[in-house]
Amino acid sequence: MTIRVVVADDQELVRSGFAMILDAQPDISVVAEAGDGLAAIEAVRAHTPDVLLLDIRMPRMDGIEAARVVSAQTSACRIVMLTTFDVDEYVYDALYAGAAGFLLKDVRRDDLVHAVRMVASGEALLAPSVTRRLIADYTRRLPRTEAPARRSERLDGLTARERDTMRCLALGMSNAEIAEELVVSEHTVKTHVSSILNKLGLRDRVHAVICAYETGLAVPGGA
Repeated sequence: MTIRVVVADDQELVRSGFAMILDAQPDISVVAEAGDGLAAIEAVRAHTPDVLLLDIRMPRMDGIEAARVVSAQTSACRIVMLTTFDVDEYVYDALYAGAAGFLLKDVRRDDLVHAVRMVASGEALLAPSVTRRLIADYTRRLPRTEAPARRSERLDGLTARERDTMRCLALGMSNAEIAEELVVSEHTVKTHVSSILNKLGLRDRVHAVICAYETGLAVPGGA
């Protein structure tokens, strides 16, 4: 199966460089490039990619708004935001806009290819420390308007094993790592993750992590 990718970045050298690296892989095909958010949305509509690499700062429409539009239109396209450390505030917004993870623009060639494959397979870019830090910092800033007991009630429908799985997700573990930690099969982990998302009405693993922090199941900076 070929992974179909759209690369959206207003910097031509960055965009064409990423596209060249990805297109050189036998299992990845860059079906379109875009220089701004509106063009990215049009490319997704026209080419139905599996993965959209989306820069945050772009003309006409920024990446966050484009991510919201794409997420509302389809759940089949996985969105990876292209970012740098100096745009953290934008990255926080991107989490709720539907991003499945983040890549720094100076990402290494092999890491770029691995990230696209991982996201296309349904994983989220949670393992890199940058994403865990961003999520933890984001949840520290959230207003705590609900009482702790009220927030934890959101998890009442989860089994003990599903809660354990959710804690592991918050630590940035992959399915294989969770399986080893909980001494279960990867298939069982996938079943637990799917059940968590369905029961809590969450879009993907990134949002499961956010929920884990919001409800107090995971503690920012904890292990």
